[in-house]
Amino acid sequence: MDFQKKIMITGGAGFIGSHLVRLLVNRYPSYAIINVDCLTYAGNLENLKDIESKENYFFEKKSICDYNEMEALFEKYQINSVIHLAAESHVDRSIHDPLAFIQTNVLGTTNLLLIAKKYWENSIHENRFYHISTDEVFGSLNETGYFTETTPYSPRSPYSASKASSDHLVNAFYHTYQLPTVISNCSNNYGPNQFPEKLIPLAIHNILHQKPLPVYGSGENVRDWLLVTEHVEAIDTIFHKGKIGETYNIGGNNEWKNIDLIKLICDLMDEKLGNKKGTSTQYITFVKDRSGHDLRYAIDCSKIKNELDWEPKIQFREGLSLTIDWYLNNPTWLKNVTSGEYLQYYQKQYAQ
Repeated sequence: MDFQKKIMITGGAGFIGSHLVRLLVNRYPSYAIINVDCLTYAGNLENLKDIESKENYFFEKKSICDYNEMEALFEKYQINSVIHLAAESHVDRSIHDPLAFIQTNVLGTTNLLLIAKKYWENSIHENRFYHISTDEVFGSLNETGYFTETTPYSPRSPYSASKASSDHLVNAFYHTYQLPTVISNCSNNYGPNQFPEKLIPLAIHNILHQKPLPVYGSGENVRDWLLVTEHVEAIDTIFHKGKIGETYNIGGNNEWKNIDLIKLICDLMDEKLGNKKGTSTQYITFVKDRSGHDLRYAIDCSKIKNELDWEPKIQFREGLSLTIDWYLNNPTWLKNVTSGEYLQYYQKQYAQ
């Protein structure tokens, strides 16, 4: 089949990536979607069981850190677009192992940029290198104000510093080599299939197992939350309509203090589990604050609304309730992830 577009999605077995891969595979049967993921702990092919037999879906277990492997994939599939999500993304892990974040987020991104530059220099296709980033590159806000696309970068953790570096490299390749790039910076995502090291699935898992709910410091840190299915709709919009060389902020218009979010999760879990109200809040445990913990993130996403007509639609309580329902209805997925059994799925399905 001669596909209209041949899109490499890096990190497509991860949380956001798997939702994006599913959306594009189902929505655009004329596009070849090549999912490239090295299947570290956060990559889970079980997330994509429902589309793995589709004719326009292809999976490659490869690392973006390996230049030769990436170049071979460009050659094999004649890649004409990239949506780059693959990244080490957990702040706590970056504090303990910064080098892994530099290797993947900086060197891996540079590999992809160099190969795209090489293969698209004389391309007759409409190419696009879309780099997915984070609001954490902007640093920390006080109690007022918002991040805009022109906010100066001020990363404060090894993770955010590595993402900031990759953003700068993408912009540099646009300005220096005219590589057709676009960037988006998104706020905190939540939703089904998220690895339970992140706040919301961790809280759901720990309440289910009557374990402590760790809250950094006094829980006053503020984050803006966006449902992952809404994020991938924004990615689809930017990929097709975004202007080359531009950056777009994606936010949920939905700020919550960590402690208030945890209490809301407790209330919803008690309601769904038939517990007496207040049962789950007894598990809240305040722990030593994270090193360099940013106080507040908040995104002004008026640019994407005004220029591309995208804005979040789902109210947070509704999205959070749907997310909790998904975890309650998928105990096997949660068990496989927390036990590590999900890592065997590739061997069973793909290994020759």
